[in-house]
Amino acid sequence: MVKFSIYTGGYTAFIVSYLFDTKTSSLTYVDTIPTTSNPSWLTPHLTNPNIFYAVNEVDVGALQSYAISPAGGLTLLDSVASGGNGPAFCVPLSTGQVAIMNLKAGTKFDNSTSVLLTFPPPAGGVSHPHMAVEHGKEVLVPDLGGDKVWRIGQTGAPGEFGIHGFIQQPLGSGPRHMRILDNFMYVLHETANLLTKQAIPSYPNGTSPFLASVNIVPTDVPSNSTYAAAELLLPAPSLSCPHSYLYASNRQIAGTLDPRGDSIAIYDTDLNLVKQVFTGLGQIRGMEFGLGPVGEEYLVALGAVSGGMVVYKRTAGGADLVEVARNSSAIARTTLIMRPVGGY
Repeated sequence: MVKFSIYTGGYTAFIVSYLFDTKTSSLTYVDTIPTTSNPSWLTPHLTNPNIFYAVNEVDVGALQSYAISPAGGLTLLDSVASGGNGPAFCVPLSTGQVAIMNLKAGTKFDNSTSVLLTFPPPAGGVSHPHMAVEHGKEVLVPDLGGDKVWRIGQTGAPGEFGIHGFIQQPLGSGPRHMRILDNFMYVLHETANLLTKQAIPSYPNGTSPFLASVNIVPTDVPSNSTYAAAELLLPAPSLSCPHSYLYASNRQIAGTLDPRGDSIAIYDTDLNLVKQVFTGLGQIRGMEFGLGPVGEEYLVALGAVSGGMVVYKRTAGGADLVEVARNSSAIARTTLIMRPVGGY
């Protein structure tokens, strides 16, 4: 059996850690660790299990790196400017850089002389780059405000990037997060609550039709409910879960509250609905699988408004989620990393 440290961030000036014990199915508070303001997104280092990155989602944004001590404490290693306002996402790249999504001001790559990449806004609107996914030699950026997936490529010198093209998405759909499997892209659209599948078009401005498009909101929610899709996960196949499934989080933002809380919708790769798992959480924002071979069996979801934190184990080969631990008193959070105690 394995114990996991869970580090959670949000719109506060601290990171809260918890301990999840797979043997006892317990989920307990450990520590509140002071940080700078609004570490709203955390992401692990690509190769070093003892380092992770955090954004500071504030007007003068920043990217920070933290080291995890053997006892589970955190040490700030470095802090660099994000180049813009409100960074809400970051991800390390194979180039050794970190892509930073400034929700209100474009995309920045640390350790690069490239200027801040800003995306043309739609007529009468604003650009909101919300995520970045590295695919081959390009970086794909869903633009929630611009209804596009931007294609960013290297401009010649290693680590230097420029906007090369885009993949148009339905107007008003609000592409928020995406995942890639083989040559297919799956995009979760916040405003339209859609999950779509299409082949990645030819570079840089090719087009391709949707192969599937589904509304992820459960069919039996209160009639006056308003939802905004949030997180999308597509874990790699494993021995216990040999087939690929997508996990998309619903997030109720208005209307009569569903007493079952928000749901996690499970789809196969052709976007056939497998199951809706109701979580009891209010406005799921943070949702991740654990790190390492054992961690990948567990999905953790956080309520950004209410409900605390719940840990599920993947069952039925990944087609179902079974609750194994819950901490209803966990502080409202928006992001998390779950890693084995001592590393992996």
